[in-house]
Amino acid sequence: MSDLKKIIIDGHEVEVDGAMTIIQAAEVAGVEIPRFCYHERLSIAGNCRMCLVEVVGGPPKPAASCAMQVRDLRPGKNGEPPVVKTNSPMVKKAREGVMEFLLINHPLDCPICDQGGECDLQDQAMAYGVDFSRYREPKRASENLDLGPLVKTEMTRCISCTRCVRFTTEVAGITQMGQTGRGEDSEITSYLNQTLDSNLQGNIIDLCPVGALTSKPYAFTARPWELTKTETIDVMDALGSNIRVDTKGREVMRVLPRNNDGVNEEWISDKTRFIWDGLRRQRLDTPYIRENGKLRKASWGEALAAAAAAMKGKKVAGLVGDLAPVEAAFALKQLVEGMGGKVECRTDGARLPAGNRSAYVGNARIEDIDSAGGILLIGTNPRDEAPVLNARIRKAWLLGAQVGLIGAAVDLTYDYQHFGTDRAALAAHLKLAQEAPEDSKPGIVIVGQGAINEADGEAVLAYAMKIAEARKAKLLVLHTAAGRVGAMDVGAVTEGGLSAAIDGAEVIFNLGADEVEVVAGPVVIYQGSHGDRGAHRADIILPGAAYTEESGLFVNTEGRPQLALRAGFPPGEAKENWAILRALSAELGATQPWDSLLQLRQALVAAHPHLARIDEVPENAWTPLALREPAKADFRNVIRDFYLTNPIARASQLMAELSRMAAERQAPQLAAE
Repeated sequence: MSDLKKIIIDGHEVEVDGAMTIIQAAEVAGVEIPRFCYHERLSIAGNCRMCLVEVVGGPPKPAASCAMQVRDLRPGKNGEPPVVKTNSPMVKKAREGVMEFLLINHPLDCPICDQGGECDLQDQAMAYGVDFSRYREPKRASENLDLGPLVKTEMTRCISCTRCVRFTTEVAGITQMGQTGRGEDSEITSYLNQTLDSNLQGNIIDLCPVGALTSKPYAFTARPWELTKTETIDVMDALGSNIRVDTKGREVMRVLPRNNDGVNEEWISDKTRFIWDGLRRQRLDTPYIRENGKLRKASWGEALAAAAAAMKGKKVAGLVGDLAPVEAAFALKQLVEGMGGKVECRTDGARLPAGNRSAYVGNARIEDIDSAGGILLIGTNPRDEAPVLNARIRKAWLLGAQVGLIGAAVDLTYDYQHFGTDRAALAAHLKLAQEAPEDSKPGIVIVGQGAINEADGEAVLAYAMKIAEARKAKLLVLHTAAGRVGAMDVGAVTEGGLSAAIDGAEVIFNLGADEVEVVAGPVVIYQGSHGDRGAHRADIILPGAAYTEESGLFVNTEGRPQLALRAGFPPGEAKENWAILRALSAELGATQPWDSLLQLRQALVAAHPHLARIDEVPENAWTPLALREPAKADFRNVIRDFYLTNPIARASQLMAELSRMAAERQAPQLAAE
């Protein structure tokens, strides 16, 4: 039953759900109401009082618009819709008073504050405040908190909006922040002065409406008006979070989230946000050739000629790395298969069935989690594999969804029913699912890479699909590699997987696959951005661009193609990945039929039309796998260290420090003698 109510806000009549608050109804009407504590994704605190409005016919005092529902408003004498004014003299006077109170103890350090130019308090003081203060007493000061190496604190600036407390408690699922004291002595603090133990903590920097919480690594390095802002896509996990990369000259200065309700809402993980120092260190900026066991610098002409000479007439295998854009995977497939070679993107041994999109992607959208009645996790730890997705599962759990886990027991920030750790528990759950009554709300089955990168991965996947069928639920395959789904879509796979692709190969062309150990014997040509494991094993190194340095398509874990845009340029002589492959094809005498990224994309879309539908999730035809018995073994989660999963992360000093701190927290505590 709909509960629609009419309301008049500043002369605009709108019809809204009665459960909406006045501040939400004002947004529908296009009327701006200032706020500090209210945030649409957090619970209502109602403590800053900046959003005061006048309710005509109501009490003769301003009302907090964030805490009053439309259904509670009284209609007019003759049944007219209730009237709300947001700019009356009463409201104006109330806002000025609130702003005066907020600024009583606020330090006058705007010129040196890191939030300067992006501060809600600055903007609203200009728009709604007065140009004087009646306060003459000394200002209060507070001690700063140590929240760890990510979040810098200046608690004297804090206005106690409690956004950080509500975010860490409700979204991140940790109970380490709160408010203590009363009146003048009240302050936001962390429990026992702990550093925050969450991989989503950086989001409180964006939430803080003043300069109390700022980015520690970014502090005092740039001002917002100096930065060039580029909207792009994150590749630290396969969620495909929408981000904005801010650059100053050629340097990436910071990474911020963009809102996309279908993917990451407006949150990003700490690895996504703070990875940028890894983009500067250990970079490959010139080609190298190995001679007498040592790598020496070479020119592009020399390196490409050496690579072509090594590949001609040989059995070639191409490996597609975890961070490779779709265009590079497509170009490598055309190049290597044109020479009679084989290409493989499942470098971790995942048994993802080629050609069956319902099996290697599933048929669920990420936003289906919000309305799911039940969520079953198989062989995954989403808190490490996709922290923002884990926050979404927590949101569904808070709304009443039942969560079950088959796999290693881990702390997921919400309660779940643990069905077991091995394949036997999976078989038992299928039986349970077939006998259980039908769910009133549709469910979702989420399968992690830990469940399918063993030899019996396809059998496990078949069981997961059968459970989804039995419960009339949807299936989501949770990938850990940003480039995996796109490479699967273009067919960069070999029957029999990685071992079949490199078996007997004389030359291995490694396109940024750093997570795989290449056996001794074949000549290895490595194309990538960082001097990591792949480069150490290489005989010829071709320096490529990182994800912020070239435009490229990435398909996320739900199968949504998204366009990453270039924010800067590769260092030194490094080139874009597709351009290196195009130049190499010319050296091999098999020139690829494109001279620009646009032409390459046209060829790509002609071969795979769904990749042209940017930010749309294609419908996947449901093709269940044949059921067969899996092995008798426990499920193992794939991520051992959340902070060091790829070459960019391993080059980052900050990620190394966070990894060390996480290891210390997990180490057993010793009692003092």
